[in-house]
Amino acid sequence: MDTQQAIDEQFMREALALAAQARGRTSPNPMVGSVVVKDGRVVGRGYHVKAGASHGEVVALEDAGVHAKGATLYVTLEPCCHYGRTPPCTKAIIAAGIRRVVAAMRDPNPLVSGKGLEELRQAGIEVKLPVLETEAAALNEVFITYITTKRPFVLLKVAASLDGKIATVTGESRWITNERSRLLVHQLRDQVDAVMVGINTVLRDDPLLTTRLPGGGGRDPMRIIVDTRLRTPCEARVLTASTAACTLIATTPAAPRERRLQLEAAGAQVLVVEGEGPGVPLRPLMEHLGAMEVTSILLEGGGELHSSALRAGLVDKVWYFLAPKLIGGRAAPPAIGGEGFARLEEAATLERMQVRQLDDDLLIEGYVRRG
Repeated sequence: MDTQQAIDEQFMREALALAAQARGRTSPNPMVGSVVVKDGRVVGRGYHVKAGASHGEVVALEDAGVHAKGATLYVTLEPCCHYGRTPPCTKAIIAAGIRRVVAAMRDPNPLVSGKGLEELRQAGIEVKLPVLETEAAALNEVFITYITTKRPFVLLKVAASLDGKIATVTGESRWITNERSRLLVHQLRDQVDAVMVGINTVLRDDPLLTTRLPGGGGRDPMRIIVDTRLRTPCEARVLTASTAACTLIATTPAAPRERRLQLEAAGAQVLVVEGEGPGVPLRPLMEHLGAMEVTSILLEGGGELHSSALRAGLVDKVWYFLAPKLIGGRAAPPAIGGEGFARLEEAATLERMQVRQLDDDLLIEGYVRRG
């Protein structure tokens, strides 16, 4: 590796670390970090804190002040060149007198892709990319999926016994996995826009679906219930819990109007989703949620919903927690229910897998292979 490449990667890693500090807080925008470097020294740092706030490049330029003139700006995503919630970053970069811009990757947003870099080149700024593109794309996998598909990034979370059960034959499911695994799930809830469950999970477990981190920190995601016949009780904890997060119940046109009015009076937002078949059509539901700027969903159960999402090709990533228990029972609910795939070649297959041990639990992470 040549010296300049090594230097560029060093500063880009710092920009990526800055960007990651806002994980779960920038939706529907990407996480973006930036550093301004002059004479081999960082003179400005910044990252995008939340949607509507200044972008990472602008924060870093402001931090650098007059030292930005003639400097190199490192940024984890191509600078924007359009007016959104904030003015274009390209204008600020040009005005600051930056000599060179190093970007980790192009912005997948068609409003920007390639255009921001070209504007900088036209202004006489030297541009280099990609640098650590794989790491940058992994950081913003949610944004990339959302901006290219117009639907949320879906992370399927399963907590099961070694034989694939998510509850006993009597419905007992607290707690299959250990405390360390459960803490990770709450950290995930803190980072996603929404958590989604099926009506059977609500009726069986009466979950809160809130974020409970040590010390009381964290942000509650939107709670989404897939409920074909509007059987969600008005006294369910997802409706009565004290939280600023809303509860959305997705249903079908066949659901009783009286139940809809009752649930809305109880504080729920009811979304009627049109589609074929008796159940809530998941692909149109995801399109609705994408239009609402929901960029990420943690899918938490149960087995029927898991199966439907996998069969619809909507799951992007899987976190599968395995506890060292063998529950058994033909009637005990499985992690993946439904009719199943008829042929092995049709089965959802994971790639880019990682395995972690969490005390006596195992966590298997992987991405659903496309095509």
